[in-house]
Amino acid sequence: MTSTTKQYSGATPAQWLEGARPHTWANAAAPVLAGTAAAALVGAANPLRAVLAGVVALAMIVGVNYANDYSDGIKGTDDDRSGPLRLTGSGLVEPKKVKYAAFASFGVGAVAGIALSVLSAWWLILVGAACIAGAWFYTGGKNPYGYRGLGEVAVFVFFGLVAVLGTEFTQSGSISWRGALLAISVGSLSSAVNLANNLRDIPTDSVSGKITLAVRLGDANTRRLWVGLVSLAVVFTVAISIGHWWGLLALLATPLFVIAARPVTGGAQGKDLIPVLGLLGRGMLLWSLLQFIAALLAT
Repeated sequence: MTSTTKQYSGATPAQWLEGARPHTWANAAAPVLAGTAAAALVGAANPLRAVLAGVVALAMIVGVNYANDYSDGIKGTDDDRSGPLRLTGSGLVEPKKVKYAAFASFGVGAVAGIALSVLSAWWLILVGAACIAGAWFYTGGKNPYGYRGLGEVAVFVFFGLVAVLGTEFTQSGSISWRGALLAISVGSLSSAVNLANNLRDIPTDSVSGKITLAVRLGDANTRRLWVGLVSLAVVFTVAISIGHWWGLLALLATPLFVIAARPVTGGAQGKDLIPVLGLLGRGMLLWSLLQFIAALLAT
């Protein structure tokens, strides 16, 4: 039955919110906090530009979540999954409406991004366009790179390097070595969130032909990589704090990382891995918030 004849029951506002996957929103807030922390350490924090960067990041992550919902849904890769509700795959919402929601979110991000570019550097508009393209073609189009094992790489680049360093640059006009370490750390943690999601879906993704990095690496190596990515952020916390000892406050987020690691290192499967995403996301958000507080205390 085609989408033009199929009857859709419609989604409630709560289901639309679930489709936006709030547990991933820490991936939007964390890089802005970290980038603003880097700017604050050189005395250049700017509240207005930080808020605009936050709007861009949040709009992008909501957009990519709806875009993935739409693209995976029409490809059939969400027909059998253990994760949160998908609007398209569940048959609740007509696919084109989910696609419209994705591009509406991208539109909000584009408006905020253009405003931020006008205040800082015009060429950031090109960076923003690349981010939107990266968000759509993650699972969209005929040859999505998310199906080629490059999802974690994209998350590292866009929600780590670009988001953190972009936030710092729009406020301070430059990029610092601490900003670079903060960007790598946030990128590693964000990639680990994505990797945990794909670890959970290895069985169904393998069957549907969605070749994620987790599918390529296999269960055991994916778990090892996850531990390595999270551990890197902890190690870099110490490096960031050299000559700026307030930065060690961020180590207070380590217990959340340890708790999040237990299902991963303990061999949990399927739905038992779902809590990892929320725990690691909250840990990353706390880590970034503590970095921001530490920067304010140091200035």
